[in-house]
Amino acid sequence: MDPSFYFLTNSMKNIRFIYPNTTLSRSFSILVLLGIFIGPPLTNFGQAIPKKTLLALSKNDHTLSIIDPISLKVLRTIPVGEDPHEVVASNDGTMAFVTIYGGGSLHELDMLDLVSMKPISNLDTKPFMGPHGISVSQGKVYFSAEGSKSVARLDPSTKTIDWCMGTGQDRTHMVLVSEDGKKVFTTNVSSATVSILTDSLVVPGPFPPGMKFPAPKPHLEWIQNLVPVAKGSEGFDISPNGQFLWTAGADEGIISIIDVKAKKKILSLDAKVIGANRLKFTPDGKRVLISSLRTGDVFVFDASTYKLIQKINIGQGAAGILIEEDGSRAFFGCTGDNYVAVLDLKNYQIIGHIPINGADGLAWANRP
Repeated sequence: MDPSFYFLTNSMKNIRFIYPNTTLSRSFSILVLLGIFIGPPLTNFGQAIPKKTLLALSKNDHTLSIIDPISLKVLRTIPVGEDPHEVVASNDGTMAFVTIYGGGSLHELDMLDLVSMKPISNLDTKPFMGPHGISVSQGKVYFSAEGSKSVARLDPSTKTIDWCMGTGQDRTHMVLVSEDGKKVFTTNVSSATVSILTDSLVVPGPFPPGMKFPAPKPHLEWIQNLVPVAKGSEGFDISPNGQFLWTAGADEGIISIIDVKAKKKILSLDAKVIGANRLKFTPDGKRVLISSLRTGDVFVFDASTYKLIQKINIGQGAAGILIEEDGSRAFFGCTGDNYVAVLDLKNYQIIGHIPINGADGLAWANRP
């Protein structure tokens, strides 16, 4: 036997290279060795991490799972804080941010490295208590602070909170931010309102005659508009064209639809989505998916006619929703069932389950 080189291994931790005493063979072996250790990130089982991964939180195990969305296999888990609820990835897919909630009592936001697959920091968010909803815009991380009735913003580069605004509402829970970072939307569950926070140019009026203070100058100021919605409205989404905000109330199953530009509710739809928890538009804006934590049903509505298209039971309770970018599949965190359910959006059939103990928040991570 006279190969250029071959591997002799007794275990994953005991690998030896055997090759003839030639410069060519040694060079080739070194190149292979470099390819192994500087190649794509590997899992504990030697599987390469794909550029696009599904992130899923486990409330029970206090971990973030990194999942191959094709094979539906869990590739790696990273430890997080004691009550994780929502997760989002940075725009470049290299970091994840997890809110540690505790029903409004905790004060932690975790930063994770999705390249090395390790925690970066567990940041103390005090005085902003109960981080829950989370969104990324312009490189900044926005989160709701339910226990402090406010929204705050983290600068990951400095690991500091550089902006905040109070809502004055009860259970400021979920949050979305516009791409330009100029609008922040939140649901205030117990107050039955949606906050629309807008970074606005304010032009002060003239001072009364005779006052000698310097004339006030135009400046940017955040302004809140409150829109009444159905009781228990929690999950919400904005249509891909940015025109409408939909949110569903868990108490009575009523869907509230808001005109984003006018900042007014234009329709209350008695859709009977009792126990509504999360709500998402499909990427083409034609359908709206609503999960029920109480019944385990998923409701699919036509976004233009407001008609119920389909109702699918996926377990005991359905929480977090994540939809494939091409609109082909939807993923649901089923906390009580200890799995993420995968739904084919063409025929509305469940096509897979991913075992996650106490599954909840979901997100995509896309690396270049």
